[in-house]
Amino acid sequence: MRTAYQYKLRPNKEQIATIQLCLELLLRQYNYRLGQRFSWWQENRCPVNACPLIMPIPQLRDHPDYYSQKKDLVNTKDKFPEYKLIHSQVLQDCIKRVKLAFDRWFKVDKSGHKLGKPRFKKTSRYRSFTYPQIKLDCIEGNKINLPKIGNIKLIQHRPLPDGFQIKTVTISRKADGYYVTLSLEDKSVPASICEVEPTLKNTLGIDMGLKEFLVTSEGESVPIPQYYRKSQKRLKTLQKRLSRKKKGSKRWLKAVNFVAKKHKKADATPRRRQLACGQTPRRRQLACGMLTKRGNAHQAVADKRKDFHFKTANELLSKAEVIAHENLKIKGLAKTHLSKSINDAGWSQFLSILTVKAENAGQKTIAVNPKNTSQDCSNCGEKVPKELNIRTHSCPHCGIVIDRDLFA
Repeated sequence: MRTAYQYKLRPNKEQIATIQLCLELLLRQYNYRLGQRFSWWQENRCPVNACPLIMPIPQLRDHPDYYSQKKDLVNTKDKFPEYKLIHSQVLQDCIKRVKLAFDRWFKVDKSGHKLGKPRFKKTSRYRSFTYPQIKLDCIEGNKINLPKIGNIKLIQHRPLPDGFQIKTVTISRKADGYYVTLSLEDKSVPASICEVEPTLKNTLGIDMGLKEFLVTSEGESVPIPQYYRKSQKRLKTLQKRLSRKKKGSKRWLKAVNFVAKKHKKADATPRRRQLACGQTPRRRQLACGMLTKRGNAHQAVADKRKDFHFKTANELLSKAEVIAHENLKIKGLAKTHLSKSINDAGWSQFLSILTVKAENAGQKTIAVNPKNTSQDCSNCGEKVPKELNIRTHSCPHCGIVIDRDLFA
């Protein structure tokens, strides 16, 4: 079984500079290798006996595949010695990312649509690198030993599970700092140990909504928190400030960072504005409710939503062995006029968390076809058409009157 644990890193200034240099060099390498593949595809996509009209017939070259580009990394290190500062397997993983992105271009999804062409990345789009292999004892105390970087302090808020071994390590840069993600594996635990057969007694149905986050078949409801909507007022102010800055300037970069932190954190008030009130930053934050008495800052908006999803999933799995939910096409629903509310609720993330937690606990989730779940009467089976704004199911055939979400 595979699982992942994520911890916050506390690198010093030298380690931050090293990580940023690695990301910059890997970004250049990614774009260069992707450009090699594009150049070969543009010149050699026609058969030899065909006459292209857009350009003369070029000299045929070898296809720059995954292995040839990995082999060429030796020449890259000779020409650019700074690449020797990066671990060899991290560089090879960068080539693997190029391969996956380029191969995905020629595949189709479940609907038969061709996927998009890979793009050259800029600094803000290349934010992580991976060690495909690492020593099992890389974590000692509250520090993790990363090759070519050194021992970095991490906040290990929960211990690693017994029996699991570290397979890969990924360092990622986010708006509020750096994180490490450990991919763990225990071969003695099967990937899926679910042997539960759904019955009326052990199955719980849920209906996702925007009025309530979800309603269970037992009549219980979970209110929707709306974390993004609650932070919109402050976000609107920060985005106005960003729009007035010259793109690419230092002030613009600073404003971009504040907007990113606002999406990530509960408040991103600049330090200068806090001090202007005649109070220390801590007293100012305590007065505004930004800090608790213990000094812990409010959780990130995205982290709040994720924590809410985990707690809700655990509560549901404690009540039933099988959870049935609608197989919603959330990607399509997110393109409607309800997109803000749907994205704020985070249905897709919640259902994926619920599925993974159920598999790890030996339980099961069932995706049900959502067609007519709000139209067909659950009591007599007759179809009762109703618009979306009608929130009560009233069947003229059997006389049952029930809330629409509970009925579904």
